[in-house]
Order: sequence, then C-alpha cells, then structure tokens
Amino acid sequence: MTFKLYYWDGIPGRGEFVRLALEEAGADYVDVARQPGGTGAMLKLMKDAGGATPPFAPPFLIDGELVISHVANILFYLGPRLGLAPEEEGLRHVANGLQLTITDCVAEIHDTHHPIGVSLYYEEQKPEASKRAANFLKERLPKYLGYFERVLTENPKGRKHSVGGQLSYVDLSLFQLVEGLRYAFPNAMRANEEHVPALLAMHDAVAVRPRIRSYLASSRRLAFNESCVFRHYPELDRQS
Repeated sequence: MTFKLYYWDGIPGRGEFVRLALEEAGADYVDVARQPGGTGAMLKLMKDAGGATPPFAPPFLIDGELVISHVANILFYLGPRLGLAPEEEGLRHVANGLQLTITDCVAEIHDTHHPIGVSLYYEEQKPEASKRAANFLKERLPKYLGYFERVLTENPKGRKHSVGGQLSYVDLSLFQLVEGLRYAFPNAMRANEEHVPALLAMHDAVAVRPRIRSYLASSRRLAFNESCVFRHYPELDRQS
C-alpha cells in the first residue's frame, strides 16, 4: 500500500524527518502537497478527515484509513514497518523518547527566528530573535549536541547508532538535525562540532548510505530556505 505524506510544498521542514525514513526504506509513498492540487487536498483533510480525527497541522501520514500526525508519532508507527526501529519493545520506547527530544530541539530552533509569534514576520521580531538566538547558541545548542553525543557513546551496542545495534529512524533524524543546524548556524556549529565526533561520524555514515545518497542528489530533496524551520539569518549566528 502507498503511504501518503502531507506537508507544505516548497520547504523540507518537519516533513523531511519522515521523508528520510521513507526514502531509506525504499517505501512506496506520495508527497501529496507536491502533486497538482495537493495543498488544497491537505487543507481539506485538516478540516474533515473523513471520520478520523483531523490533524491540527502537517506533517501527517495516511496509511489506509489511519491518519497519523506529528513527526515522532509518525516515525513510531513507521519504524517497525520499515525496519527502522529496534525489535525490542523497550528500545522502541527509547527511540521514541530520543525522537521527542529531537522534536523539542527543532521547536527551540524555530523559536530563534520566531520567538514572539508564528503569525508575525521575522522582521517584526528581530530584537527578540537576536536575544533568543544568542541564548540558544550559548546554552541550549551545546546541551542538545552533548546529549546526543553521550547517547551514541554510551550505547551498549556501539557508538555507530543512537539506539540498538542497527540503523533506526532516530539516526536519520539526527542526520537531518545536523544538516539543518549547519545551514542555520554555520559559525556556531563549527565551534561545537569538535566536541561531538560520534554524532558527526554517524551523520557522515548516513549521508553515504546508497538510498540516502541517491535521495540527497535528487529533485525530491528540497533545499533549506528562509521559509523553513531551519533558517539562515547571519545576524543570528554572529553571537557564536
């Protein structure tokens, strides 16, 4: 059965975390909003999911009659079906916890450029964004990166993967997190990367996986841009 992924067209955003899992697994899926009339269909489903609980916002995934929203929830569902989650139930919950921590980090990254309100343009909240970004780069970014480094180095199955002994959706999401941070805060990342060698090694190993490498070189891989969660505003990266 074909999975249907719904997310805003033109930006990788949060939908990219799901795309990477689908691409790595070679899954049959449709990126609906990139099809003619897809965005309208997505907005219609957000109002009326045909008997299912409508999702509050994209990304969401439809598999048959199931409508599943939120990145971590989608990946918790897809992981076992795509062979991208540990077989042990306990470790699946560990993976979900790590993915939720990534979700928290992404939310804080978003708030560096939109600290007051999502309905306001960045230019309407630049002073607040500058303060928020400075705090994030000084305190939160090293804490998040250090945590994921520790998760890798303390994994009983080895430091190549974040949970268990095989590739999981968490590894793919950490790859995307590093990619996004390098785009949004290149100076800050250069200052922090020497402290997270295991995280970077895992990132590099994901990048050369055959299906991921092919995906990254394809037109399906959308470029980061200043409409995305990860945005590069040089003035916000100066504090590093």
